[in-house]
Amino acid sequence: MAHSSEQSTASSNAEIGKYNTLSIIAVTDNGAYLDAGDLGEILLPNRYLPKDCKIGSDLNVFLYSDSADRLVATTEKSFGQVGEFVSLKVVQVNKMGAFLDWGLPKDLLVPYNQQHTAMEEGKYYLVRIYLDQHTDRIAASSKLDKFIDIWPAEYQQGDKVKLIIGGKTDLGFKAIVNDLHWGLLYDNEIFQPLRIGRKIDGYIKQVREDGRLDLLLTRGSKNKVNDFADKLLEHLAKNNGFSPLHDKSAPELIQRTLGVSKKTFKATVGNLLKNGKLTIEKDGIRLK
Repeated sequence: MAHSSEQSTASSNAEIGKYNTLSIIAVTDNGAYLDAGDLGEILLPNRYLPKDCKIGSDLNVFLYSDSADRLVATTEKSFGQVGEFVSLKVVQVNKMGAFLDWGLPKDLLVPYNQQHTAMEEGKYYLVRIYLDQHTDRIAASSKLDKFIDIWPAEYQQGDKVKLIIGGKTDLGFKAIVNDLHWGLLYDNEIFQPLRIGRKIDGYIKQVREDGRLDLLLTRGSKNKVNDFADKLLEHLAKNNGFSPLHDKSAPELIQRTLGVSKKTFKATVGNLLKNGKLTIEKDGIRLK
């Protein structure tokens, strides 16, 4: 599972549920107190305190409420922060809701009214981490649609975008585009295994008349060969300059090994051959 990006916010506007760079203003037997601006002074317990820290040292910390609902800081890494979509595992279900493992000692609650379908222990779910404005508590929701922008997206064909795989449909996979919009990847254009919650780069295939987005995992065909050439050369370099794949190899084997269609593989090999970077041998291809 990918750890969240640690974008720190300055202490003057420290935010709950995010990484913040805060200054030590006092060191006590219990740990260090940090200046969290409007949020006041926040304790970083001793067990998280790096060695050689002193008053004035800046630390990158995550702010959240402990089991006694006190705001505390930690240097441990969470699997996500407020405002992010992330796939997390249910470790417990009780009368309050489902609790998710997000890498911190206190599990993350998904209240029953925030569950798209009833959550089950041991399963992974894609959720959005949010801050409850009434209680200042961090929680999560699997009702993703309410965090997705209702306005049509302003994208051009071929635009590179960040995707989070959102769920299986009859046609392929739904994906969240740039944390803002839903888009669709079609089964017949997916040449690699996908799982819900995976973060991956993609491209806009087209913006339909109704504003919906069709997506691709590789650029449109004219750029596909160029995109894949580097990957193929890297694959060969890692395997002593040789691959047993060739023009008679099964399309499934090519897809499984390299994550592209046989058509793209053959076009790329042809291109690299022409540029003198490869040689064809009877049982595969070799780096020149």
